[in-house]
Amino acid sequence: SPTMSFSEAEVQSARGAWEKMYVDAEDNGTAVLVRMFTEHPDTKSYFTHFKGMDSAEEMKQSDQVRGHGKKVFTTINDMVQHLDNSEAFLGIVNPLGKKHATQLKIDPKNFRIICDIILQLMEEKFGGDCKASFEKVTNEICTHLNNVYKEEGW
Repeated sequence: SPTMSFSEAEVQSARGAWEKMYVDAEDNGTAVLVRMFTEHPDTKSYFTHFKGMDSAEEMKQSDQVRGHGKKVFTTINDMVQHLDNSEAFLGIVNPLGKKHATQLKIDPKNFRIICDIILQLMEEKFGGDCKASFEKVTNEICTHLNNVYKEEGW
């Protein structure tokens, strides 16, 4: 399986950057989803229970949006803890990709969209260095998810 090449310094700075976001996992996860649904309304179609929500305010208050935002952040947090262990990292990424490809049938371009929004939010809140130290992580996540999709015949 493809191994990841993060230096110890990259791992540490990525974890430091992510930690700032993860402290407010539910709020930041919600903000990321609300921005995605607002700027890319087609992404809402995958979430049957979010379909009727039109205003950002309504989405922000929704327990379901909040719950999924937190879930996304918790999963990324698990990945970030394993940047120095390819096997453990892929043990999280592979089933996630498989589920989204086969059961949920979510277009893989949405992973890039959500990762880019996370990076935007990081930059807005904590500056360009924070974003820069996390960029490689999002590329890694998206690359591996896309590989899973290819294996699943997408």
